[in-house]
Amino acid sequence: MTGADGPDRVTASLLKEFLEAFNRHDLDAIMSYFADDCVFYMPRGAGPRGDRYVGRAEVRAGLATRFEGIPDVHYGDDRHWAGDDFGVSEWTLTGTTMAGKRIEVRGVDLLEFSEGRITRKDSFWKIVQ
Repeated sequence: MTGADGPDRVTASLLKEFLEAFNRHDLDAIMSYFADDCVFYMPRGAGPRGDRYVGRAEVRAGLATRFEGIPDVHYGDDRHWAGDDFGVSEWTLTGTTMAGKRIEVRGVDLLEFSEGRITRKDSFWKIVQ
């Protein structure tokens, strides 16, 4: 992440760096991209928007569940698009659940930024039948 207050603007390179932190399972690095008042929507959950986490502590805990539930999770075959304060990352998630089930699913993150930090991360996965 560039600069003490975050990047000057959202770029595809910044989104790629953010995804690489996920592939390292580095929660400290991942959280360095988030604003204090961030919101994270999981692709699954009790409601139509998925489980919702608000604030850095909740978002970190929510993200940790991904690494706990799919210990070898990896995001590959990725592409990234960036606008002023908005980014889109498309990827294929692969991994194995704690129950031993292999997962391969196409997904996308919609990311909103303010002052160089992520304020909203909304994740979507294709449903595999």
